[in-house]
Amino acid sequence: MPTTNPTRRDLLRLPFAAAVSPAAQRAARAAAPMKITKIEFIRFRRDLRIRDVSPNWFWVRLHTDAGITGLGESYPGTEAHLGALKEIAPYVIGKDPTRIERLWQDIYYRTSYQPVGGAENRVLTALNIAQWDILGKTAGLPLYKLLGGKAQERLMVYNTMNGWTINGMREHDEPEKITEFLLARGIRAIKLYPYDRGPVNAFARHGGTFITPSELKQSLEPIQRIRKAAGDEMNIALDLSSKWNLPCSMQIARTLEPYGILYFEDPMLPDNLEAYASLARETSIPICISERLTTRFRFREMFEARAVDVCMYDVTWCGGISEAKKISDLADTYKIPTSPHTGGGPLLWFSSIHTATTLTNFYIMESVYHLYNDLFPHFIQNVPVPKDGYVTAPEGPGLGVELREEAFRNGDAVAETVAEL
Repeated sequence: MPTTNPTRRDLLRLPFAAAVSPAAQRAARAAAPMKITKIEFIRFRRDLRIRDVSPNWFWVRLHTDAGITGLGESYPGTEAHLGALKEIAPYVIGKDPTRIERLWQDIYYRTSYQPVGGAENRVLTALNIAQWDILGKTAGLPLYKLLGGKAQERLMVYNTMNGWTINGMREHDEPEKITEFLLARGIRAIKLYPYDRGPVNAFARHGGTFITPSELKQSLEPIQRIRKAAGDEMNIALDLSSKWNLPCSMQIARTLEPYGILYFEDPMLPDNLEAYASLARETSIPICISERLTTRFRFREMFEARAVDVCMYDVTWCGGISEAKKISDLADTYKIPTSPHTGGGPLLWFSSIHTATTLTNFYIMESVYHLYNDLFPHFIQNVPVPKDGYVTAPEGPGLGVELREEAFRNGDAVAETVAEL
């Protein structure tokens, strides 16, 4: 009898391995111990421009002794995150990547002397996503199946503008044409930024502390033009980029009441949830918060304050796939739906789709035409694209991401080893 436990490779070298089913071989891989043997930080060429957009995300790649790799992501920036990864890497290298909850908790407490939400938290997030990717590949299953299976067959999307264009069209110049373009593709919701991105730009004039009656009226123009062109066929959400105080937020909300707004996102910073609770009591427009919060602990405070109607988080900021699922389930106990933020990199898009597919309280998914149509395909072969206004999860193992290796060969993506056994 052997005196040591067989390794994953030993199990797959057994004479009967070829005779057993693929499912049994996957089970053997999943049951045997695994180690993280190398950690890489992947950055992208900052001067790369694809239709005026550059990649602003970074990836963390975990290698294992089983030959399985996993990718995780966060954004924006690189240098602070690379430094944080170098600090955290000694506590990750050599660990079993399938022990997802244990490693998350260990890193979270080890970095607890830093403010939650900074570089350390985003590195923790990227590591968590990479671990889930490894677990899915090990099991031979798409990530959504490991998270509980499909609660949604497909996910309804809206399109965010935020300064991005659609084939050169900008939200404030040609809202009717953009609406026509989206409706032709079955996309029946759009998110606009008229209060700090538009030609009026009342924020730039007053710094978010004051807004005049004239500015309030002028900022409604793109909303009115869309309503005139499409009636109620196009749902309209508004993002205020957390730039306003409470009186201004209330004034803006009152002027929007007649227009059937889908939701009113981030009018203020979420650093005073009682202020949000006051706003929620004053308006019938659903209040949406916020990709700016991290971990289930901060979201719990928001729910308890009755400060939100639609819960938004960013899977690559909030603490990873593990936290996104916990936040969603916690929101569900308050009968609050979730609407993931996806205006970052391609792994955020993949991770959000997998996570949202498993949610019974899913509401609507952010999407950005300019990203999934123009930028992401430069790095990823199989970018999910909405069809008839809905997107579905990939069926490949783990995240299901198929990289374009030419991006690494031509220098658009560069991998740096941070730690190695």
